Amino acid sequence: MALFAKIRGEFIDIVEWLDDSRDTLVWRFPRYENEIKMGARLVVRESQVAVFVNEGRIADAFAPGTYTLETANLPILSTLKGWKHGFHSPFKSEVYFVSTRQFADFKWGTQNPVMVRDPEFGPVRLRAFGAYAARVTDAPALLRELAGTDAQFRTEEVEGYLRQLVVGRLAHALGTAGVALLDLAAGQHEMGRRLAEALTADLAGVGLSIPTFTIENISLPEEVERALDKRSQMGIVGDLGDYARFQAANALESSDGAGEGMGLGMGIAAGQHLASTLAPQPAPQTQPAPHPQPSPQAQPTPYPPPSPQAQPTPHPQPAPQDQAGPPPLPRPDEWYLGVDGERRGPFDAAGLATAGLTPDALVWRAGMPQWTPARDVPELAALLHSTPPPLPPA
Repeated sequence: MALFAKIRGEFIDIVEWLDDSRDTLVWRFPRYENEIKMGARLVVRESQVAVFVNEGRIADAFAPGTYTLETANLPILSTLKGWKHGFHSPFKSEVYFVSTRQFADFKWGTQNPVMVRDPEFGPVRLRAFGAYAARVTDAPALLRELAGTDAQFRTEEVEGYLRQLVVGRLAHALGTAGVALLDLAAGQHEMGRRLAEALTADLAGVGLSIPTFTIENISLPEEVERALDKRSQMGIVGDLGDYARFQAANALESSDGAGEGMGLGMGIAAGQHLASTLAPQPAPQTQPAPHPQPSPQAQPTPYPPPSPQAQPTPHPQPAPQDQAGPPPLPRPDEWYLGVDGERRGPFDAAGLATAGLTPDALVWRAGMPQWTPARDVPELAALLHSTPPPLPPA
């Protein structure tokens, strides 16, 4: 088998790579004992770079195009080999084809939430995910720093390194963004652009760049999202009273039956109660309580019963046959007098003066809510001033 490989290698004089995969960054051209004929053709297609490595040292790099491998086209390798002009012989060298197209199938995401301080909600934990594209910008640097002598260097071998770098940069970007949480969606594109520039600068030493960086979503913990949903619902509902009436109207259109009518009534009552409970209540205002107005048939407030010998009455006692019915109702022009714990009366206005009326005596008549000192009753002011005051002691 080694003999056939050697013979096949002697007759092959075209060095090229047709990429049939979607994830290969670097591919090493296979040759028998790494021998390449002098004068062979090198074909480098678009989105490729061919790098010659001689004895572990990068010798030459070729951009897209077709080349005839001669000493004129291999200046560094010719210097290393010490060939004279026109010397034609096979030479040993490794040829690596490096793909320079965009690899746009890289995904990223925060394995652990990033803690940030939001100006409206305070400390919150954020998760984010998205995608980005990578491209080789310096093939020799990629071979030196990452690929090495790997015969087929794939994207999966560099994806973990890139993801760690992306997440580290993203945490710093979110922490220093200074944008409110609810406004992050509007700034995701600009944040992605700045992250792409920062990552490209970080990867320049390994020959890679990040042409595009996309933030697909920035999410909150589930409990915070539920709280935001409730807050949004309250903002959409607006006035709870109007919302309850709207719900009742919709239920009325679709209801048919006594049971549904009863449920409708309960729903309306519950909605009105909820609206009255959540609506802002005005500050209570202190107002004087109005005095209750008694009915004309009100009886005088109970007063300690007077002794028989101290209770004068100007009216004749009713006959025994009149006592069988209910007691007569007081008239508005009849006054009752309370003196020393005794209730006297009824009297007319003129009879109060002779019954012992003083400014401190308690009086009552039909229409008054309670017993009141005579000095506080306007109707008795003239009567009190016309009564001579008591004589001073001797």
